[in-house]
Amino acid sequence: MEPLPPDIRWMRRSTRVLAVLAAVLLLALAAMWLARASAFDWRQLRIEGDAERHSVAHWRANTLPHLQGNFLTVSLPQVREVFESQPWIRRADVRRVWPAQLVVTLQEHRAVALWDGRGEYGEPPLERALLNEHAEVFQVNLGDVEEEALPQLAGPTGSEASVLQMWRRLAPLVRAKQLEPQRLELSGRGSWRLLLEGGASIELGRGEGDALVARFDRFLGHAQSLARQFNTQIRSADLRHPGGYALRLVGIGTKPTPEPSKKPRKT
Repeated sequence: MEPLPPDIRWMRRSTRVLAVLAAVLLLALAAMWLARASAFDWRQLRIEGDAERHSVAHWRANTLPHLQGNFLTVSLPQVREVFESQPWIRRADVRRVWPAQLVVTLQEHRAVALWDGRGEYGEPPLERALLNEHAEVFQVNLGDVEEEALPQLAGPTGSEASVLQMWRRLAPLVRAKQLEPQRLELSGRGSWRLLLEGGASIELGRGEGDALVARFDRFLGHAQSLARQFNTQIRSADLRHPGGYALRLVGIGTKPTPEPSKKPRKT
């Protein structure tokens, strides 16, 4: 079979290229038509799950203006991002429901503690926020927090899970002794401090897990026994001593013994 003349081969190649370009153009025109076609406008936004903290008016004002496209072209990741940017929203799952509905399922943060991100004792908070049950830090207007008596936790950034876990182990031990824990701090050097309601401060020292909890449990039982014996309360304690601990009770302390007065000599 004789090869085709060059002009015929060029015409065939040009025809293929033009066909491809035409197909691409048709697809682009179809996409533009879909983007503008009112028949595909999504007509309803349904919100499910946790939506207690925000009204319908809030969602209309703070989400609808940021959603672009119709039922077919709207970006679901972009919708999710818009909802997750709202206060108290931890997660948003978005799906299309034919023919013209967007369904957003929300999961709110559940605040379990106030969180101060800091390094050493006495430093000003680096991050004043809330901690959820997953040990995740989230920012909201603290004036909107309705939960009463949230514990106060503090520690270096990245220690949230460790501090929350330790609180969940120590708090029941304290309440079992008819006391109320108020704040747990972890310093940048790994030292723990527990504050009780009423101002009592307990230096737990370094450690983690079962060893620290067991040491604290032994101390608390002995300290409470002494406090009841003297009909008073714990003021402060220091468990960082290797062979024991130092304990101060309210109203009980040591005073220097006065020296006997010297009588003047007679001359």
